Parts: sequence; C-alpha cells; structure tokens
Amino acid sequence: MNSGSNTKREIFKLRVLGKSYREIAGTLGVSRSTVSYWLADNKESQKIRAQLVRLSNSKDSARVKKLKATLAIKWGTWADAARQEAAKRFNKLLDDPLFVAGIMIYWGEGDSKIENPLRMGNTDPRMIGIFVKFLRVLMDIPVNKIRLGLILYPDLSDKECIEFWQTATGLPSENFIKSHYIKGLHPTKRLSHGICTVTVNSKQQKIKMLEWIDLFAKKNIISR
Repeated sequence: MNSGSNTKREIFKLRVLGKSYREIAGTLGVSRSTVSYWLADNKESQKIRAQLVRLSNSKDSARVKKLKATLAIKWGTWADAARQEAAKRFNKLLDDPLFVAGIMIYWGEGDSKIENPLRMGNTDPRMIGIFVKFLRVLMDIPVNKIRLGLILYPDLSDKECIEFWQTATGLPSENFIKSHYIKGLHPTKRLSHGICTVTVNSKQQKIKMLEWIDLFAKKNIISR
C-alpha cells in the first residue's frame, strides 16, 4: 500500500472522529488542500462537516448570549449611576431659569427614545441658542461635542444659513455636519434659515436629561 493510500486512510479515520480539516492537516502534517481533496466527495465527511458547523454555531450562540448578559449588567449599572447623578443635581439646579428652560425645550422638542442620541431641533434661533447654552453651562458638554445639522429648502444658501446659526449658537463652523436639502418648495410655508438640529452623542447625557424631565414632571404635575 503506497503512502497516498495511507494518508487517505488516516484522513478518513480522523474525520470520522469529528476532526476539522485544520486539525487533520496539523495532525498529519499535510496541507488543508490535500485534506479537502480526499474528503470533497465523501458523504460521511459532509455529515461531519454539518455537525461541526452546528456545534460551532451553538458555541457562538452561547458566547453571544453570555456577552449580551454581561453588557446588560454593565449597562444597567452604568445607567443607574447616570440617573443617580442627575437626581443628585436636580434640586440644586431647579431654581436656575436656564435649567428649567433647557429641560422644557427638550421635553417639547427633543428625541425621547433612549437608544437615540441627545437630539432636538427647531426653527427658532432663540430656542436653539438657549438650548446650546444649557448644554454647555449646565450639562458641561464640550463645544467640540455639540453637532449642528441643518434642513434647508433648495433655494436657501447653505453658507448663509450656517453663518446665521453660528451667530445664534456661538458655535464654530466645524460643528456643522453636512446640510440636508428638502426636495421641492413648500407652497405655503417658508423657512428663512431652515431647521437646526442640535445633537450630542452621549448615552450618559441622554439618560440624565430624561431623568431630569421625569423628576420635574413628578414634582410639578403628578404630585398635585
């Protein structure tokens, strides 16, 4: 019996034991292409391959579930810490008109979904200006973390609108993301400088904001 037959027999033997192509190649000192050549049309090998794939997926699924459970615990702990910090500062900030204005603006105009960034938009430069000041002064958000986006009609100048909202917010042009243009002109409504959206990509700050709104509601509405 030649060496080729011996190699083939050993490959089949290891495959029946449930070994992968890589394990067989490593054990016998042959290339994976050699293993693949001898096992390509072998029905028993194909069954074993299917079993190995299922086993691998099962292990991966278990690892994914474990990772998700770990992350859920970390997220819960981290979110609780953010809520506790917000609650701790709430009563100290409640007498500040800027604080009340900031949370009222977000309550009425902001994105309330926990999975989304801290984000609100409006056409009134006064409202946007106050909210940006709230973010910088009371939430301690660094200037470079505040992003502004504009929604404009096609006949509006992007450059002029950015300059307008720069004046309203006191933020540099670097803070503006690419403007989005609405297709077509509205027959009755006219926005001179578009809609300005303020975004802060921070889950921690989003949790704090929602906690402040909830505490404000409980203090001023629910308790009455």
